[in-house]
Amino acid sequence: LRMTSPLSARVTGVGSRIVTFGTLTIAAIAIAAPFLWIFRAALSPSDAELYRLPPTLLPSDQTLENFGKVFEQVPFANFVLNSLIVATSITAAQLITCSTAGYAFARLKFRGRGVLFAIVIGSLMIPIQITIVPLFLVMSRLDLTNTLWALILPPIFSAFGIFLMRQHFLSLPYELEEAARIDGAGHARIFFQVMLPLSGPALATLGIITFTYWWNDLLLPLVMINDTATQTLPVGLVLLAGRFSTGSLGTIAAGITLAIIPVLIVFVIAQKWIVQSIASSGLKL
Repeated sequence: LRMTSPLSARVTGVGSRIVTFGTLTIAAIAIAAPFLWIFRAALSPSDAELYRLPPTLLPSDQTLENFGKVFEQVPFANFVLNSLIVATSITAAQLITCSTAGYAFARLKFRGRGVLFAIVIGSLMIPIQITIVPLFLVMSRLDLTNTLWALILPPIFSAFGIFLMRQHFLSLPYELEEAARIDGAGHARIFFQVMLPLSGPALATLGIITFTYWWNDLLLPLVMINDTATQTLPVGLVLLAGRFSTGSLGTIAAGITLAIIPVLIVFVIAQKWIVQSIASSGLKL
């Protein structure tokens, strides 16, 4: 038999860690490089600094004037407020609808449950571009176009959110539910007093993913809203780079920096919950 010495096993382990660390470092640099370039452009006094060779991590003369120009050229604060209202409202609505629907699919037994859940999962394969025209027609008939309601109402239900919450509820021990039933609790009491207190990480994950997605959404506001004062931040950045552009890449980069910093901070703080919840959401039928 071929024996492996402890020394060779240790060397192999160290080599494997070096390869893993090197691969992750290269991937991290590739992902972070565009963001670093945007941040550098936001601090650059002129566009010529962006094409300087060899490039530097920071421009030679840093300036914050580009951030001030963003608020001068477009109603940036209004864009941020509209995005905050839309993303927060959708997030709150999805936390309610997805948690209740996920609990129903996971714990309640009713006729057609499997078929309904298959329809929910199947809807994940339908691109939003297919439904954007019917949604616009519905919002137009309801006279809600050019209002924030046209952005809030369509996505209050989420197939992904229902799937995520269902998988989380399936992972909770059934003994907790049985103990609550012995105490005389019904489904409503079990849901609010037993299941929800144990669902903090899953709800936080769903909330962060939902908020980030709709904070960055461009298509729905671009189709539903024509009034500049009612637009959200992604469309505002497009206007900054187009209709209100002064030709300064630094100003555009400053607007992008202001848009991504809040979401980036929230994502970095809560990434542990996201990884844990998604890793535990294996499909159970």
